[in-house]
Amino acid sequence: MRIKNWDVFAFITGYHLLLIALLPWVASMLTWGAALWLLVTFIIGGISITAGYHRLYSHKAYSAHPIYEWGVLLGSTLAFQWSALTWSHDHRIHHNHVDTDKDPYSIKKGFWYAHVFWLFDYQREFQPKLVADLLKNPRVVFQDKYYLPLAILVNLAIFGIGCLFMHPLASLYFGVILRIAAIHHCTWFINSLAHTIGSKTYARELSAVDNALLAFVTFGEGYHNYHHAFAADYRNGVRWYHFDPTKWLIWTASKVGGTRSLKSIHTIKVQKALVQKDKRLLLDHLKHEADEMATELKVRLEELATRFEETSLALMAKAREFKEASKERRKVLRREMRRLREEVRRHWNEWVELTHMAAKQYHLAH
Repeated sequence: MRIKNWDVFAFITGYHLLLIALLPWVASMLTWGAALWLLVTFIIGGISITAGYHRLYSHKAYSAHPIYEWGVLLGSTLAFQWSALTWSHDHRIHHNHVDTDKDPYSIKKGFWYAHVFWLFDYQREFQPKLVADLLKNPRVVFQDKYYLPLAILVNLAIFGIGCLFMHPLASLYFGVILRIAAIHHCTWFINSLAHTIGSKTYARELSAVDNALLAFVTFGEGYHNYHHAFAADYRNGVRWYHFDPTKWLIWTASKVGGTRSLKSIHTIKVQKALVQKDKRLLLDHLKHEADEMATELKVRLEELATRFEETSLALMAKAREFKEASKERRKVLRREMRRLREEVRRHWNEWVELTHMAAKQYHLAH
């Protein structure tokens, strides 16, 4: 790797050196107030990136009121990750070319390259067409044009408020420098750790993984395999028990008019996509196997995939009919839909069992 972006290198290296150099002086200044101020600013900066830069601007997973937008655009300056326009531009390239040489932070180039070194090496070729929608947003354009002054002013304000209840050095260390470093590394872990350690439930052909522990420090972004499979969903953690505060923020804001048009993928649609992906990947591997078990597996995969497809389509057709049906007809449709849901559930469980067995038998990634 050759360092090309010396300004970025100097900034990141500089604040890491400051963190180490100032530690002997500030260690005794860590109070409950300082810790709380670090936590509050970390949450505001981090969730502004996940809810704003990532799910709103990069993936258009929902729409937002201008006041909500200003909240995330200003809050994101606490993260010091440059403008929403630039961030979204690079992130869309990542999704369009994930795991290839065109991916700005491809894990194929190594863990630490994906984590941070890409920032020193990456030469951005700005493509206006890639962010044409954002270039029409006056708030995004304003933030991009005046990002550095805005970031300096917001962080000076944070420093000044911190000085009201702690030593200025402690306010600088815990309220600014350490917070920036913490948000940076948590965000970078999505590019590195979330493409390395975890499970591949939804898109086994990609390096992205689901890592529940990482979700706790990235406001739900740790469910990265699901995100790469269904990037338009405003949720990353789709189960009720998944820790995804970004999802909760977006949903809560929708109840008071802050957000709208929340996009989510229906569970059956997710399962249908997984069945098709699994079938394609497994059949591609099994075509090189000539034993009797492989032959039987191919037949069972085809049959079960067809049954799941037919049953799920029938259920969705009944659901559409239900919306327009009369009160009496709905009673009948409820019973039919209940029966179809049970069939879909049974076929899905059979599919999971079959694919796990196939993966284990032929040593395939699952």
